[in-house]
Amino acid sequence: MASFLSETFPPKSKFDPERDIPDLAGKVVIVTGGNTGIGKHTIQALLSKNAKVYMAARSKEKAEDAIAELKGLTGKDAVFLQLDLANLDSITKAANEFMSKEPALHLLFNNGGVMIPPLDQLTSDGYDLQFGTNVLGHAHFTLCLLPALLAGAKSSSDGKARVVNTASNGATFINKIDFDALRDGPKRQKMGKLNLYYQSKLGNVVFSNELAKRYASQGIISHSLNPGSVKSDLSRHTPSLLLGLVSWMQHPVEFGALTQLWVGTSPEMIDTNGGYFIPWARVGNMPTGALNSEVGLKLWDWIEEQRKGHF
Repeated sequence: MASFLSETFPPKSKFDPERDIPDLAGKVVIVTGGNTGIGKHTIQALLSKNAKVYMAARSKEKAEDAIAELKGLTGKDAVFLQLDLANLDSITKAANEFMSKEPALHLLFNNGGVMIPPLDQLTSDGYDLQFGTNVLGHAHFTLCLLPALLAGAKSSSDGKARVVNTASNGATFINKIDFDALRDGPKRQKMGKLNLYYQSKLGNVVFSNELAKRYASQGIISHSLNPGSVKSDLSRHTPSLLLGLVSWMQHPVEFGALTQLWVGTSPEMIDTNGGYFIPWARVGNMPTGALNSEVGLKLWDWIEEQRKGHF
């Protein structure tokens, strides 16, 4: 309970994006789900520090509206990248499109996602929508982009490229991934929308840790985080009664960008890898379900099996 309260009502952040983010001129960044919510505020801060930012989103119309708004706020243009995280072939196409334009990627924010959508909704490839989007979609995107990330590490003065994986405190509410519930069936139906969400957020942490283990020696830093309880479009499927009950715990959406901006841009993160962070810009305790190294191996193998035929 103490940990929950600390993350839900965190102390004032010591990290100030305007003051503490270094100049990012020459850095190329992708933010998934960047047309709204935490992602849009993340892009705003990055543009203001001179990064070249690709806004990866499904809706071109919504992305263009967001890009125009951010241009008015920062004087800088984000670049739209068509990406549907619920479709593996769309993800492959987006990664290839990016790499046809940019030789290197220095920073990837796996920020997008869905939360408790109707249970009958699946990805285009037949996976549970939450795990298929939040975990498999981002994992496939990251692994498709590995050549660009490795090039980004080699071209950086610090020899590093960063991957920032947005999870949530939901990762602490479940202790395992049920691989029999990742496609539709009795186990998935029994688990229900909320536990499926928790499972996907644990999956984000587990993938992040495994990525760090496998590619640290090649200059890739991978961290996961809980962005905090904020008011954003992510809650659009939450029943209005429940939303009303929890609204007093939610902070303005711009607060949700603080921790991932700190993790993604702070020089102090160069010597860390495979960490888990909490609001606002603090080191957290790794969720219990992510401490078992075997689940990382199993998830990685499962992801690679699902990716076959989608290159």
